[in-house]
Amino acid sequence: MDAIILAAGLGTRLRPFTLVTPKPLLPLKGRPILDWTLGALPATVDRVIVVVHYLADQVEAYLHSQTWFTHWRTVKQEQPRGTGDAVRSCRDFIQSDRVLVINGDDLFGAADLANLANCPAGVLVHEVDEPRKFGIAFLKPDGTLDKLVEKPDLDGRLLANTGAYLFPRAALDVELKLSARGEYEITDYVSVLAARQPVHVVQAKFWLPMGTVEAWKAAEERDLEGNLTAR
Repeated sequence: MDAIILAAGLGTRLRPFTLVTPKPLLPLKGRPILDWTLGALPATVDRVIVVVHYLADQVEAYLHSQTWFTHWRTVKQEQPRGTGDAVRSCRDFIQSDRVLVINGDDLFGAADLANLANCPAGVLVHEVDEPRKFGIAFLKPDGTLDKLVEKPDLDGRLLANTGAYLFPRAALDVELKLSARGEYEITDYVSVLAARQPVHVVQAKFWLPMGTVEAWKAAEERDLEGNLTAR
């Protein structure tokens, strides 16, 4: 199975650290964040496509030196126009019938990614206390995905979209439209897919969003080996 890792972002909320180092290569317990990500991918993943843009040469150099995957390639997102645009830039390079897609700068549990990879189609979610800060997954009565709503005006403990997906290859042939913020959104792929077939909702036991300096530093105190090692 192919995996697409989205690693093109500017990492603006982690400045000044990302002024000279791309966010996926920031060190964590002596290893780049991206190295933890590759090590957490399921054994069913045998090929990786990494979407790059900002400081792409550094990501490329790391991939040449890593030992997790023999088969990998980068795809450069020349003009970043959203996560949906990043994924569709990989369409011509996907070789498997299903593809795992994850954010390259957050940390996902290896067991959770393995469960997601076992689905025909799916999205990985995690309970959060502040739904206004996240995209939230709403479920159908049978437990599959109904819709994703970005930062709803709701309170309570709800299921946040973590940014990890399992797509059938055919789902990525959908032509996306620009969103209200002028980007192509990966969640539009999910919405179209949920209207066509059941999209399984996999609840994660481990997820570390790495969007801020505080979160990055706090991750140093977590058990990463026990949660992120699959290979």
